[in-house]
Amino acid sequence: MAKCWHLLLSNSWLLGFDRAMGREPQQVSYTVEQLVSVNPYNPDILTELENYVNEQVSSQTYSLDANLCLLRLYQFDPTRLSIAIVVRILIKALMAMPAPDFSLCLFLIPEPVQADEQIKTLIVLSHYLETARFRQFWDEAAKNHSLLEVVPANVDGYIANHLGLVSIKEELNNVEMTVIQLSYGHFSGAGFEQAIQAYAIHVLSLSYQKVPRPVLAETINIEGLSLDKFIEYHVANSGWVLEKGTGRSQLIVLPRNEFNHPGLKKNSSDGMPFEHITRIFPVLS
Repeated sequence: MAKCWHLLLSNSWLLGFDRAMGREPQQVSYTVEQLVSVNPYNPDILTELENYVNEQVSSQTYSLDANLCLLRLYQFDPTRLSIAIVVRILIKALMAMPAPDFSLCLFLIPEPVQADEQIKTLIVLSHYLETARFRQFWDEAAKNHSLLEVVPANVDGYIANHLGLVSIKEELNNVEMTVIQLSYGHFSGAGFEQAIQAYAIHVLSLSYQKVPRPVLAETINIEGLSLDKFIEYHVANSGWVLEKGTGRSQLIVLPRNEFNHPGLKKNSSDGMPFEHITRIFPVLS
């Protein structure tokens, strides 16, 4: 749910907003989405949009529309542009892949700003993800952990969703603590890492019917006991199946879909049935 911001805006702005919302003028709280939908080009909401970016980072929420609105306002007043905020917007956009959010945001960022070293690094990371070069992505991400760790760790959520543990507090004194450390070995931005791993699994599911364990380990940047737990969770919850084998020879059978099993692909509603095409042949001859 969108956070409500208690705004101290000008009376004229509040009056116009209330009238647009069909309400009597009064000082109340509005969501950022409401502000953006009514008047996305109002410079008075720039600070609130910046605060909302920070809120998205800390609470692991996301609003592409609000972030695009902020980037457009930066175009109108470049002196107010904050590199730190732009970087956070782009990191959140990377986490939304395979959606094209990163490119949409980048189109609104002036070239001189894109020359900033932090943003250049994020562009490189985006290219690695778009081309499924995950080994290069994880290596580059490890070199820039300080840049990516602006997204705070969400260990409890990660454990609950991906390792299938009941409570992290019950496991901190045994082997599961090792699993946690391995999962976040390169950088503490677990929210970021978790999102990229989800995207990597999505790409594998489009490309493989059976994925070798080493390929899975390289793609999601997890190895050893942590990888065992990751696989166990998806076997129990995502329809994965383990074929006989141990270690590097192990194969993981992924759920069938229209991309990794072309025979399942549905005919497009826009396509023309073959029998309709054959009726055209006599006319053409």
